[in-house]
Amino acid sequence: MTLVQPSSRLDRLSDASGGLFVYGTLQFAAVLEALLGRVPAHILASAPGWRAAALEGRVYPGLVAAPGTAAAGLLLTDLTDQEWTLLDSFEDNRYDLREVSLSTGDHGLAYIWPDGEVRPEDWDRAEFESLHLQAYAARCARIGPKLAAGEPKGE
Repeated sequence: MTLVQPSSRLDRLSDASGGLFVYGTLQFAAVLEALLGRVPAHILASAPGWRAAALEGRVYPGLVAAPGTAAAGLLLTDLTDQEWTLLDSFEDNRYDLREVSLSTGDHGLAYIWPDGEVRPEDWDRAEFESLHLQAYAARCARIGPKLAAGEPKGE
């Protein structure tokens, strides 16, 4: 009997025709520019049944199931294969990459946060922008070239 190994996150990127739904730091042009060198084409979208939760000890959010709510974000629609790989390397290894239904009627892949360290409140986009965006984008500008070269993001 042959056991089938579970797919890795990267295996799912080959089916990424719907785009990437971003709901946290990747909504900011400064972060995308720092990582990718450009801001990909995108449309406003939300993910019904999900929320962008504040996470304990982190400035970025996690997408968690939340019936009756919807996480606001963007659907990045024209990522290259290299950009998908770079963004996957950028994301915390704890995230699971899964398809979600969007308010636009489309589907997109999104990084879903597992259990643990989820705070009861939603992530505050305005607070992140005023307190953390500048330093976060600078960090992304330092690690973006490493990720593009296939190196780990450690600083």
